[in-house]
Amino acid sequence: MAVTAKDVQALRQATGAGMMDAKRALTETDGDMDKAKDLLREKGLAAAAKRTDRTATEGTIGSYMHEQAGRPVIGATVVLSSETDFVAKSDEFQIVADDLAMHIAASAPKWITVEDVPEDAIAKERELIAAQARNEGKPDAIIDEVVEDRVKSFYADYVLTEQKFIRSDKFDGTVGALVTDLAARMGENISVTAMARLAVGEEV
Repeated sequence: MAVTAKDVQALRQATGAGMMDAKRALTETDGDMDKAKDLLREKGLAAAAKRTDRTATEGTIGSYMHEQAGRPVIGATVVLSSETDFVAKSDEFQIVADDLAMHIAASAPKWITVEDVPEDAIAKERELIAAQARNEGKPDAIIDEVVEDRVKSFYADYVLTEQKFIRSDKFDGTVGALVTDLAARMGENISVTAMARLAVGEEV
């Protein structure tokens, strides 16, 4: 199937890819727009993974405030880091940072990444899950499997990058996948490096 300039332009508008990358993706997928999008995303994510060791010393602060009865009751801030000031100042970058702050306000994660979870906390959780599984009558042969499955659920509940992003209308996936996707499109190492959440009536 012949690739037209109109097709290339449509793919560029949908993905933000360069002209030659868009044309190459359409050529490789025989003009299939959906497959071309997937191909560009796969290549972008692979490139993003290679950039994770690059220093991200720029960035921005995203913020969100939830009001009730005319007064703020929940607030959240997040530091979204990038490699360059150019990316940090872009509208899309700031929008994502603010959306992440909204997510943090709503989902109340305790840690940013799985690596941030203290070893004693996860060890205690594993013990509790194992004991619960035995109380439920689960056979010893599958206790370890049950523990691993429920630990994943624990991470999904309390670790920011493992939580499902609340704005599914904007991105259908985890927060970690959202940040990786942004890094792929921006061409830089991007990560969440700090977060804070405060709510009226909750203990700090």
